[in-house]
Amino acid sequence: MYSIEKLKGLFATGKIGRRDFIQGAVALGATLTAATSISSSVLAATPKKGGTLRLAMSSGTTTDILDMSVSTGAVSELVHGYTIYNNLVELGADGSVIPELAETVESDDAKTWRFKVRKGVEWHNGKSLDVNDLMCSINYHRGEDSKSSIKGQLAEIADVRADGDYLVIELAGSNSDFPVMLSDYHAPIQIGGSDGKLVDPLAGIGTAGYVLKDYNPGVSASFERNPNYWKAGHAHFDSVETTIVSDATARQQALVTDQVDCIDDVSAPTAGLLSRNQKLELLAVTGTMHRVFAMRLDTPPFDNNDVRLALKYAAKRQEMVDKVLLGYGQIGNDHSISPTQKYFNTDLAQREFDADKARYHWGKTGLGDTPVVCHASGASLDGSVDVALLLQASAKECGINMEVKKEPNDGYWSNIWNKPGIGMCTSYWSGRPTPDWMFSTCCIAGSEWNDMAWKDTPAADRFNELITAAKGELDDKKRHEMYFECQKLMHDDGGYITWSYDQNLSAHNKKLAHPEKVAGNWHLDGCKITERWWFA
Repeated sequence: MYSIEKLKGLFATGKIGRRDFIQGAVALGATLTAATSISSSVLAATPKKGGTLRLAMSSGTTTDILDMSVSTGAVSELVHGYTIYNNLVELGADGSVIPELAETVESDDAKTWRFKVRKGVEWHNGKSLDVNDLMCSINYHRGEDSKSSIKGQLAEIADVRADGDYLVIELAGSNSDFPVMLSDYHAPIQIGGSDGKLVDPLAGIGTAGYVLKDYNPGVSASFERNPNYWKAGHAHFDSVETTIVSDATARQQALVTDQVDCIDDVSAPTAGLLSRNQKLELLAVTGTMHRVFAMRLDTPPFDNNDVRLALKYAAKRQEMVDKVLLGYGQIGNDHSISPTQKYFNTDLAQREFDADKARYHWGKTGLGDTPVVCHASGASLDGSVDVALLLQASAKECGINMEVKKEPNDGYWSNIWNKPGIGMCTSYWSGRPTPDWMFSTCCIAGSEWNDMAWKDTPAADRFNELITAAKGELDDKKRHEMYFECQKLMHDDGGYITWSYDQNLSAHNKKLAHPEKVAGNWHLDGCKITERWWFA
């Protein structure tokens, strides 16, 4: 006897029709109403081909180009790039590494990596993908003349060579996360020439789901589905039309009046209005961007961990999210790994406001009424001054005298942020796709962007040891243990009050459907909306 779930699977894959599904569900005890409702939900969740996706995006300039290596990171550039190009690997919505133009990814030591070229892939111009294309694409980011934005990220590559159907990349040292770097939007695979160089990185010829038809930088673009797309179950639309609409009100109005199907970068004040529209769906996806108060350990009194702990316990994080972000955020836990990421420490208790613990740690400092100063500016995202004032108020409840010094936006990053002598300030990080990438950027002792100046404590020393060890570890269970410990060390000893992980807010009409799991690394499902979404 089939179960309801088995019937749903058969229906979703087209092996039985809707009538047979409803009859089968009723036979299993479901009411006719329930069976009909279930069938409708299955249909809505089953990708269908067809239609033209009309997408309005917030960012784009007339200087945009189709050479992704120098992309500025505008949403439009990313969407256009992923619409045209594939990478060696891609990141799934859950952050997992999925082979793309590489059929397999292999390494025994995290230092020598072998990528087998996927057979049967055609470029938009009819040429077959080969290992030379892979080699030329990787080398494009290397060398003295390269202007690639990820030249520094790939500097650890010591050698690139072809070995039959394999691209072999030798690193200077072990890096278990190296394939993740090759999923970066700056690093698509393009057509290579016999001279070892890319044929034309500006041509917009790729292997992905759509062929470029028209491109007006900073204004609009149009695409048609690639009839020879190699990736089954993706790129469902017949065509895609994108428009840059920088004005938020105009973008919202275009969606409400059905001029477009989807918009990105919905503001929190606008989100509530759109969520009440019965024809629309507001999509709020927790991403990797996190808002912090950075406390420097090289500047008294923040060299005293009791000061840092007192302020961490004095923070009312949910109040900050509710009042400053209007609820569109997820509270942080004083480290830099997002709750949506693979290695997020689920065992670490969420730090909550605790006046007694704050008073206890503050009492141990002997500072009494001595004020601590927090420098705040709108340069570190809108609402930063407001959230500093909220911390000031909750700290006062705990007997802590905190002063908020409002700084001008102009010069904030050069004069205030990450400067010894500026003990505490508002800041944020866009986040990175892996713990090593994130921690190495802003938390390890040797990073110039370590705006906590977190080093030379037993916890910081242990943290740095673990980061080094985890980078070369291929055993995923061991990496979990290492990164869990890293987050706890930072939570207990580091200089961040991580109060929120922002949510990526977009909105679309209900004719448009998407997978249950939506990526949070960028807006619009990791900017892969044209690849992953469909019309219901």
